Amino acid sequence: MSRTPLPYSAGDISALARSLRAQLANRTEPPGHVEWLNMLAKAVGCRNFQHFRVQAQTQTQTQIQPQAQTVEQFTAQDPPGVVVDAPPPVDPVRLLKVARCFDAAGALLRWPPKRSERDLCLWVLWSRIDAGRAMGEGEVNDVLRGANRFGDHVLLRRELCDFGLLDRTRDGRVYRRVERRPPPEALAMIRRLKAAPAAGGGPS
Repeated sequence: MSRTPLPYSAGDISALARSLRAQLANRTEPPGHVEWLNMLAKAVGCRNFQHFRVQAQTQTQTQIQPQAQTVEQFTAQDPPGVVVDAPPPVDPVRLLKVARCFDAAGALLRWPPKRSERDLCLWVLWSRIDAGRAMGEGEVNDVLRGANRFGDHVLLRRELCDFGLLDRTRDGRVYRRVERRPPPEALAMIRRLKAAPAAGGGPS
């Protein structure tokens, strides 16, 4: 494995702790070195360590640190003269499979069984939450109620927090979207569903 230093940062230490706690919950043995790398990568929104490494190298090279950006800004082309590493390939089969979890209005019909598919769904829900806006639990619930058809907004809110895409204060009264550049597959899924936003969601 490469010894090249890779900078690591989390938007919020509480969200990081929640994600690691959720990943460790069902384990009976301590994770190994590679497992720790994958867990830490997932805690900041990546699929695995390899995915994190590509993103970290790209960020180091371009010196881009997005702050409270909209989906449109995230999906904008890189400025002229910036050299960016090739992103991980997008799996069109997985995109199609996950897209079938949403109805024609862009609302989530069912919670996928696979972690990789759930992660893409979470990024879509993340894109429906206003960037940089402090929201009460009721406001978040309203967005998520409109964004799903299986009636479990509490599950979705908890998953967003555990995945590190939604932050909340210790007393649970204030929520904020965690600003992070979505991975390529997530951007592709957001674009695919952008034309049919779920009812109740604010602009992203």
